[in-house]
Amino acid sequence: MRTSWIISLAVDAALIIVFALLGRQTHEHGLTLAGIAQTAAPFLLALLAMASMTRYPETHLRFWPQGVMTWLGVVAFGLALRVIFGATAATPFVIVTVITLGVLLMGRRAVSRLIARPRGRGDEPTSHKL
Repeated sequence: MRTSWIISLAVDAALIIVFALLGRQTHEHGLTLAGIAQTAAPFLLALLAMASMTRYPETHLRFWPQGVMTWLGVVAFGLALRVIFGATAATPFVIVTVITLGVLLMGRRAVSRLIARPRGRGDEPTSHKL
């Protein structure tokens, strides 16, 4: 399906918003729309940048190298934008960001690949490129 990348991008964006919601809730920040947007915006902008750099429409299911590049790029650019926008990026936050976004963004690729897996005769899975 040619539009499946749009769904993948929307899910990645939703997962980044979930990341922001969880972080704000854990640290007892307000769950206002403005607060969530302020927390998520740098990472959402980073996702758009990485999607354009990794040819996302063709590579949205791949783990290597595009999946890893997207994950680490979202983390690096997102943290940089966060600091530029005036927020902090303390070491514990960086560590949690790397781990959480890794699980969310790479996990989405794993689930998407399972759903999109082509089936051969007898419903045996066929080989799939990384």
